[in-house]
Amino acid sequence: MPDSEPIFLLLPSILSLILFFILIKRKQRRYNLPPGNMGWPFLGETIGYLRPYSATSVGEFMHQHISRYGNIYKSNLFGEKTIVSADAGLNKFILQNEGRLFECSYPRSIGGILGKWSMLVLVGDMHRDMRIISLNFLSNARLRTHLLREVEKHTLLVLNTWKEKCIFSAQDEAKKFTFNLMAKNIMSMDPGHPETEQLKKEYVTFMKGVVSAPLNLPGTAYRRALQSRSTILKFIEKKMEVRIRKMKEGKENLEEDDLLEWVLKHSNLSTEQILDLILSLLFAGHETSSVAITLAIYFLPGCPLAIQQLREEHLEIARAKNQSGETELNWDDYKKMEFTQCVINETLRLGNVVRFLHRKALKDVRYKGYDIPCGWKVLPVIAAVHLDPCLFDRPQLFNPWRWQQNNGSRGAGTTTSSASSSNYFMPFGGGPRLCAGTELAKLEMAVFIHHLVLNYQWELADTDEAFAFPFVDFPKGLPIRVFKS
Repeated sequence: MPDSEPIFLLLPSILSLILFFILIKRKQRRYNLPPGNMGWPFLGETIGYLRPYSATSVGEFMHQHISRYGNIYKSNLFGEKTIVSADAGLNKFILQNEGRLFECSYPRSIGGILGKWSMLVLVGDMHRDMRIISLNFLSNARLRTHLLREVEKHTLLVLNTWKEKCIFSAQDEAKKFTFNLMAKNIMSMDPGHPETEQLKKEYVTFMKGVVSAPLNLPGTAYRRALQSRSTILKFIEKKMEVRIRKMKEGKENLEEDDLLEWVLKHSNLSTEQILDLILSLLFAGHETSSVAITLAIYFLPGCPLAIQQLREEHLEIARAKNQSGETELNWDDYKKMEFTQCVINETLRLGNVVRFLHRKALKDVRYKGYDIPCGWKVLPVIAAVHLDPCLFDRPQLFNPWRWQQNNGSRGAGTTTSSASSSNYFMPFGGGPRLCAGTELAKLEMAVFIHHLVLNYQWELADTDEAFAFPFVDFPKGLPIRVFKS
């Protein structure tokens, strides 16, 4: 009997433990999770998900999963339990319920390289405040009066260097254009100046790390990117110190009508917050716009009718400018670029510069009979919706006319109208986190296309293709040969 006494003493604890596990199991069973495969422990299916693939497709991994499990499935990605959505309705629902049912949740490595105050990773009130600053700087009035002129100036600075029958990287030229534009408008840095070129060099190293595996080890791209980030931030901080000193001395330069000046005068952000804000806007404003312009240069040669209609539209604008004696584009000219906007939309739909977003469920959510448990990661895959044949007729075809009103040229088999499809067209995200630079990006593309089709014809000089790494990139830089029009 004495030997059995310890067992009796432990019996309540054992029963409590069994009861606890039963309750846990019951709680887990009450979720009706989507079908799917959680993959390997910790790694899950991340490696397969991030394997490079053609940017004009959803990739073999996504295609297989959608075929097997449907448009909503579960997985283990980036070390977290995840619900992946290729469903147009769910994606829109997620973005519209930002801050209520879902919130932004990027991997820790992204915050480590972009900074904890980056707009990409911030949530709640701080994100709202940073976004307001960006929207004020990129206001419609500023786009009309200042940024349009700057965009055209920097477009011509690049295009005027192109020589007849010369072969060069379209991707590099687009990046040169967008980087110089952002550097000028963020910190009043002049293109071609030694400090601008040095900053660009550091930024290229930084960007290679953003898209690399987050291994902070000697010799890795991620480690080099962190070092470049430190160099870039020190550079920006020196600029800040000079501006603050001038402001205190009353020696303000009215020509420095840039973001840095605006933030110093109109915000109460700390030095660290300003540094991360400027770095994140340099990243967002340069990288996405340059890729979008490169994609347009890539798609258009495969659609000669689109180039012809673009050229007619822009020749008409140019003729009107000549008759009025004006040289610079104005806002009315920009608003006349209607078919150009169709080309821009189609480029963004087919190329999918931003392919998916990172979100996290703040509460248990039920959608179409499936449960999304609180705390689970949610990935709305924008590219899968843009390439969905149920929403876009022949989605792999570059067809700018699909964006025209009352389009009668669309093929048979279309199941939804253009207006209905456009409700799920979200190249810049949506909801409260809609990209603050949306209108600037469209303006950059339109002005660049205007001068490109008026002054040049081009052809692909080598085989190249847009790949998702997951950021869209051209392995060879998209070599093109140009001819003066």
